[in-house]
Amino acid sequence: MLEDLGNKSESLLQYNPVHKKVPVLVHNGKPIAESAIILEYIDDHWNYAPKLLPEDPYERAMVRFWANFIDEKILSRPLVMSEGEEKAEVIKEYIENVSVLEEGIKRDFSGKSPFFNCETPGYLDLVLGSSACSYRAIEEITGAKLIIPEIHPLFFDWVTAMKTHPVVKETIPLHEGLVNRVLQYKQQRALELSNTKA
Repeated sequence: MLEDLGNKSESLLQYNPVHKKVPVLVHNGKPIAESAIILEYIDDHWNYAPKLLPEDPYERAMVRFWANFIDEKILSRPLVMSEGEEKAEVIKEYIENVSVLEEGIKRDFSGKSPFFNCETPGYLDLVLGSSACSYRAIEEITGAKLIIPEIHPLFFDWVTAMKTHPVVKETIPLHEGLVNRVLQYKQQRALELSNTKA
């Protein structure tokens, strides 16, 4: 079910009363919130499908480590909301963190191309792919080059593989629509921040 984040439904507030955010998976009437937790639940519950997490405990730990790194250092960067000197610093940190991820891909996932989980997208691909596939919209809004093929060749190849995978391709929003949504989000957040300061 699509959710209007500007006008949250009673269902969303009922199923995720703590964070009041999407996504929420409702299975057998029980809600599960947070993307990474939902992915682990799917992997545990529907064990007849291709596995999202590796069976090997060390490999599974590495996937979780990098998922945490991505969540804390890449996805949570306020790229769109920052301005001026703060924006320059945030972009610099983002590019540095993508470089750290690039080295991690080389070290911990070598030979597992095109995806972290071998031939099909897995847990880490889905965690990162939810935003990385739309990086061009963020580049357009910020005016900064965020993924540089010459500096991040493995990451760039991975993004390309994700964007062209048939299942992923059909879920990626159109570029113009995404740019408009992100700009609306930026305006809404700026308004909310100005209201809290007033």
